[in-house]
Amino acid sequence: MTAVDQQYQQVVKQVSYNVANKVLPMAKLPETLLEAYEGLFKELMDDKANAFTNGWNALPASAQKLMTKAEFHGFYIANAWMQLSRAAQEIADSAESEEEMNNNEYDGVFGRLAEQSLKECLRKLKKARTDRPLLNSFRQVMSA
Repeated sequence: MTAVDQQYQQVVKQVSYNVANKVLPMAKLPETLLEAYEGLFKELMDDKANAFTNGWNALPASAQKLMTKAEFHGFYIANAWMQLSRAAQEIADSAESEEEMNNNEYDGVFGRLAEQSLKECLRKLKKARTDRPLLNSFRQVMSA
């Protein structure tokens, strides 16, 4: 990984952590959830399907000027993490037992949630071009 790549990843990781930490105290997460977060971070950071890259590149220049690509990538990863956490909690709450949870089909849930999260983040960033309070809230949750 080059220095630029490392710097990009550090910014993504810091912003993602800051945003997620506003909702779920990351320092207090059980080890299994922290591992799940790290796995999600790696998968969305790698962007093997180029979903994030294509979404970012399709944004109008006026939206891209609101924040760096790395900052937006971190915001997207945190948003996906929060949506996935909510979905996992709903699944756990609705299941009568662990066996029932294991028997239900949840294949593809992660992919759909990540895709929905990206669409939502792109929509919000576009809207932030003309919505100063929304842009300020972006900046507030991304700060430490």
